[in-house]
Amino acid sequence: MRIIVVSPKNKSVFNFRGDLIKDMIARGHEVIVTGPNQDYVQDIMDLGVSEFVEVSLVKDNVNAFGDLTYYKKLKQVFKEKKPDLVFTYTIKPNIYGCLAAKSAKVPNIYAMLTGLGRVYASDSLKVKAVRFVVKMLYKRALKACEKVIFQNRDDIKDFVSQNYLPLEKCVQVNGSGVNMDRFFRTELPEEPIFIMVSRIIREKGIFEFCEAARKVKKQHPEARFILLGGFDSSIGAITPEEIQGYIDDGSIEHPGEVKDPVSFFQSASVFVLPSYYREGIPRTVLEAMSCGRGIITTDWPGCREPIESGVNGFLIPPKDADALAEKMTVLIEDSELLKSMADAAYNTCKERYEVGKVNDTMREALKY
Repeated sequence: MRIIVVSPKNKSVFNFRGDLIKDMIARGHEVIVTGPNQDYVQDIMDLGVSEFVEVSLVKDNVNAFGDLTYYKKLKQVFKEKKPDLVFTYTIKPNIYGCLAAKSAKVPNIYAMLTGLGRVYASDSLKVKAVRFVVKMLYKRALKACEKVIFQNRDDIKDFVSQNYLPLEKCVQVNGSGVNMDRFFRTELPEEPIFIMVSRIIREKGIFEFCEAARKVKKQHPEARFILLGGFDSSIGAITPEEIQGYIDDGSIEHPGEVKDPVSFFQSASVFVLPSYYREGIPRTVLEAMSCGRGIITTDWPGCREPIESGVNGFLIPPKDADALAEKMTVLIEDSELLKSMADAAYNTCKERYEVGKVNDTMREALKY
């Protein structure tokens, strides 16, 4: 079988889909990957894919001409390569990839919603207008799919209730899965270290993390707060100047973006993600759980999916730095709770989110 994976960002291919692609290839299938540029192409080829095809994509902007060009190029690729199966993920690849695959008469088309993103997290007039257009396009595109794969119950509920697609067409998987051999468990550090790994955009809860760190530092100056991630150019991006004050006063540390964050997870005692972005299931949360770290995240679609509050982590209200600071303080002052949450987080990951188990579900859904 020839499979084409349509990706919005090259780095996501090996970070989030790498184990799935390896599984496809190990079972005798040929995999071709499309991506928007030449970044990390060798990393993609190292997975064992037969070919990488560049298909330019303006990921976050509303650009009718650019989107039409993207659709036409994908259709051309599908006609030339004649895949047996097309697998897409994230909004634009899902919409234009599925429509192009249908037009090119690809026999098997599958889309995965790795969260609903910013378009479904804001109620500004501009975003509402974009959401209206996205809804119309999504309805058309998802009709082309054999199945549509979701990562959390909230997204399925929203799409079914709003008549995007029928329930029988939906499949839920436990996120992207995590390679527990790579993200292996280590002992908790002696000192309290809180880590957040994220793109530096507003909806991920960057300012809430920084404000909570500043509050907790006043009471527990020994605590460290590490923000790991790169600055972004998309809507909602935060500039370096906006967080520099928190770095200057010692509230947070910002090492920047790293290719392999494993050692940072393992050096921390707690993982924090105060997101109000419409996540699927945040991969960083699963990676931290695999390393045996308790979680503080928001009671929000996607984020809450793997967390039993008070057991393997804490759920806090979105946009609430005070609540975040309070839970951080609890885990600094209660070492037994910190340890029990770490144990529970690791066990939850092993039972539900190990990548081999997730890929078994993916393989059944995609029928490869």
